[in-house]
Amino acid sequence: MNPETFEPEHFIWQYENGIATLRLNRPERKNPLTFESYAELRDTFRELVYQKDVKVVIFAPNGGNFSSGGDVHDIIGPLVEMDMTELLDFTRMTGDLVKAIRGCPQPVIAAVEGISVGAGAIIPMASDLRIGTKDCKTAFLFNKVGLAGCDMGACAILPRIIGQGRASELLFLGRTMSGQEGYNWGYFNKICNADELIDEARNMADKIAAGPTFANGMTKTQLNQEWNMSIDAAIETEAQAQAICMQTKDFERAYHAFVNKEKPVFEGD
Repeated sequence: MNPETFEPEHFIWQYENGIATLRLNRPERKNPLTFESYAELRDTFRELVYQKDVKVVIFAPNGGNFSSGGDVHDIIGPLVEMDMTELLDFTRMTGDLVKAIRGCPQPVIAAVEGISVGAGAIIPMASDLRIGTKDCKTAFLFNKVGLAGCDMGACAILPRIIGQGRASELLFLGRTMSGQEGYNWGYFNKICNADELIDEARNMADKIAAGPTFANGMTKTQLNQEWNMSIDAAIETEAQAQAICMQTKDFERAYHAFVNKEKPVFEGD
């Protein structure tokens, strides 16, 4: 995978100055996910582990909407006809997309506009940072189609973002969370007008990309791994992680810049 020449089949990819921007590419249907787009997104985020030139990822909307989730005709219909083994293959594959988003070292920023529902809400949930618009609509509406709210890690991740009670409300009721409500609950880091959304996401991405890339990846790794650690284990793991970061040239660059009263220029090594 070369980030400058990569041309995925099932979504749009743009790359510039260390920032990759992804968009689902079916705006006429509010960007639903298909079996193929799930798999290609999963494989792309897995590959990002090895793409050091990519420093930040923006998952952006297309045509005024983020994603309407699993396509009714391309996914929901075929699922009704599958046996248990086939269904488990599918649910593990969708879960692997979340694992890949969480597992890549690049911070992932979800820029959410319009509809973000079902699996189309899971992708922002799995991202590291979220910027929404004032009129965006987020819903984990799995129970509206007769399914459990425990989909693609929602019962593990969503309560950590907004709290157990609020997550329970959204997952049991399948109701819509507004942009302002999401911001008040800590789901969105920021909300803005729709015409400002991409600029806000890129501004955030630029600031992250200008930082120490290796150290940012370490921070993301620790944020993930420490969910399952005791405080003592977390402190020891962070001691080891920080010692590793202290061996990087970026740490040395920051020191010399401070001594010379200059702004450090990080190069990611």
